[in-house]
Amino acid sequence: MFGLVPFGARKDVARKDNELHTLFDVFNEPFFHDDFMAPFAGWKADSFRVDVKEKGEGYELTAELPGMKKEDINLSYENGYLTISANQNVEEEKKDEEGRYIRRERRMGSMSRSFYIDNIDESKVDAEFKDGVLKIELPKLAETVSKSRKIEIK
Repeated sequence: MFGLVPFGARKDVARKDNELHTLFDVFNEPFFHDDFMAPFAGWKADSFRVDVKEKGEGYELTAELPGMKKEDINLSYENGYLTISANQNVEEEKKDEEGRYIRRERRMGSMSRSFYIDNIDESKVDAEFKDGVLKIELPKLAETVSKSRKIEIK
């Protein structure tokens, strides 16, 4: 006829099925509350933002490294991979009039990103670091025009 299971029983099965699907949702929630992690908001020790643009004559790579110093940044190009790495060791200290700590914070971390950029002229790569932004100019190799010629068969 219309079904062997009463209408109300079908609703209970659907409810139990929904409860089963949401049983493990607790594992997707953050371990710490947002208020606990607020001092670390906006700072990730393992990544930084990078923009890569292709221009006609080369590539321009811009990396945002706020709070870094030029001495903390390493740049290398090997086997077609451009690698930007940075190490940061920051120590902030505030004391009261008697020299007791009111607040003392330390932060240490390293970051690294690699990009495969082939066919660049390594001798003309230029990099500049200013106001927390690393700008790298990567000129392309001059294209070699292969001449075609007819080969005579003997």
